[in-house]
Amino acid sequence: MPFLTEAEPPRGVPLDVLPGIRRIVARNPSVMTYQGTNTYLIDAGDGLTVLDPGPEDAQHVQEILAGAGDVPIRRILLTHTHRDHFGAVAALQEAAGAPVYAYKHSAKPDFTPDMPLGDGDSVAGLTALFTPGHAADHLCFAYRPHEGSKILFSGDHVMSWSSSIVSPPDGDMQAYYRSLERLLDRDDELYLSGHGPALPEPRTLVRELLGHRQRREGTILRQLEEQDWSIAALAARLYAKTDPFLKVAAQRNVLAHLLKLTAEGRATELEPDTQLPPDAPAIQAPPGEVQRESGGAMTMMQRDALRRFGLVR
Repeated sequence: MPFLTEAEPPRGVPLDVLPGIRRIVARNPSVMTYQGTNTYLIDAGDGLTVLDPGPEDAQHVQEILAGAGDVPIRRILLTHTHRDHFGAVAALQEAAGAPVYAYKHSAKPDFTPDMPLGDGDSVAGLTALFTPGHAADHLCFAYRPHEGSKILFSGDHVMSWSSSIVSPPDGDMQAYYRSLERLLDRDDELYLSGHGPALPEPRTLVRELLGHRQRREGTILRQLEEQDWSIAALAARLYAKTDPFLKVAAQRNVLAHLLKLTAEGRATELEPDTQLPPDAPAIQAPPGEVQRESGGAMTMMQRDALRRFGLVR
């Protein structure tokens, strides 16, 4: 796929992206977050909008405040409530006194946004697009700061450097397909994502991401024609991953595909296996993103690895 790379960006300083848009890259690099979470500072007529404050990191919060300088932070926007985007919300809100805008139905039971957003709602020139799939409360934000400028802040739904994990129950593969199809119907010219560099001509990647998922689904169906599979065994068969964290991510994606096929009446869930197959990796969760998001506690992931599916005959 036409993914992009970038050298490690300078830390702690706002980097110019476009006129009126800067990003500060958080110090949380990993196999799941690339160089770190992008926090965007967006000029608005009344001050600054901060999009995705990033992880719970006091130094990063201070860098956002320093980047704002004498310009007041008027609002905090969230693409979704995963910890690498949401963790700094409380500290930044306390320091800046700004309201938090996020999707009206939060995926975090202990969080309610000050200003709930629905699909199509606008704030400070940004229009919310409800794009669930990677997260149940995921929003992209369309931005048209200048005539002819068509920008989309795409969060983790579409990233320039990698595909997104879809980890149930917060992640939903059916919704992910629909959200990708929605973006294909749009004419945005540049994506600014939650991790990685800016993405020009974004529909090329969106089309490839959707095609990749469709091809993976076809492969899963062909495997089910031969035999029933547990999640762990099928992920080990389909993905040649060496990093233990990516192996877990592969299992979550396989589960999401099989739940989609089950919802569509093409697959069915069977009695689970009682032990992992010899060639399946032991469950290991990375710090943060997969372990603590999407309900992905270790016990749940261990149980999910043994879930078994077959074709509807």
